Amino acid sequence: MDSQAEEESHEHPGGARSLLAWRRHQGVPLGTPCYNCETPLLGPWCHSCGQSATDFHRHAHHLIAEAFESFSHADGRFWRTVPRLLLHPSRLTRDYLAGKRAAQIPPLRLFLVTLLILFLAGGWVGRDTKLLQLNGMSPAQKAELSKIKVDLGLGPAWNQAAGDWLQVHLGRAIENPQALSDGMRERAHDFAFLLLPISAFILAGIFMFRRGFVLFDHLIFSMHSLSFQGLLISTAMLGSMLVSGSAWLLWAAPVHLFVHMRGTYGTGVFGTLVRMLVLFLASVIGFAMLLAALVLIGLQELRA
Repeated sequence: MDSQAEEESHEHPGGARSLLAWRRHQGVPLGTPCYNCETPLLGPWCHSCGQSATDFHRHAHHLIAEAFESFSHADGRFWRTVPRLLLHPSRLTRDYLAGKRAAQIPPLRLFLVTLLILFLAGGWVGRDTKLLQLNGMSPAQKAELSKIKVDLGLGPAWNQAAGDWLQVHLGRAIENPQALSDGMRERAHDFAFLLLPISAFILAGIFMFRRGFVLFDHLIFSMHSLSFQGLLISTAMLGSMLVSGSAWLLWAAPVHLFVHMRGTYGTGVFGTLVRMLVLFLASVIGFAMLLAALVLIGLQELRA
C-alpha cells in the first residue's frame, strides 16, 4: 500500500508547481527503460544519464507549455523570484551567495529575460518614434552640424583625420537618419549587456575595503539590481500607454537600490547613501561612454 502511494506520488506530484511537471511526465511509469540509456527509471529523471523521463509523443499545446517552462522556469522559480526581487532584494541576493539557489531562477537568466522584456516594451512604446530626429532639422542646422571640429589632443593630423571622418559619416546620417536609428537599436542589445561588468567593477571599487566580498558577489548584486531597474522601466513605459504620469514609478529605483545595497553589504545609512552617490556618478559616466560608442559604431556602419 505504501509503495503504491509512493509510486502515485512520483507520477502525480502535488502542489501547483507540479501540475506542469505531471503533464510533462505522464504516461511514463516507473521501471520503464530510459529512452536514452535504457536504465529502468526510478523517478521523473534518469539517475544514470540525467535525461527527462518524458513521453515525447504529445500534442502541440504540450510542446508550447514545455517551451514556456524552459524559457521562464514555469515550475515556480520565476514566479517566486520576482516578488522577492521586488520586496526582499537583499535577502534574495544573500541567499544566492550563501548557496540557497534551487528555489530561485539563476540571476543571469533573470537579467536576460528582463532585457528581453525591456526591449519589447521599448519597441512597443516607441514603435512610431525615431531614435534620432534628424529629419526635422533645417538646412542651416544640418550645415552647422556638418562643420563640427574635433580636438582629440593628439596633434593636428589626428584631429584632421577624426574631423574628416565625422563630417563624412554625419553627412550620411543626415541623409539617412532612419538607417542610423535602426543600426543603433540593433547594437543597443549588445551594449546593454555591458552594463553588467561595468556595474560590477564600480561596486568592486566602492567596496574595495569591505571584507568578505569578491567580484563574483558584486556581479550577482548587479544582475539582481539591474533586473529590477529593467522591470521598473518596462512597467513605467507600458503604464504610460494607459495612464499619464506613470513616470513617478521611477522614484522607486533609488529606494530599492538603498534597501538592496544596505541589506546585502551590511552598510550603515550614511555609508550606503555615499556609495549610492558614487555609483550613480560613475554609472552616468559609464553610460555616456557606452552611448558615445554606440553612436560612433552606428555612424561607422552607415554606407554611402
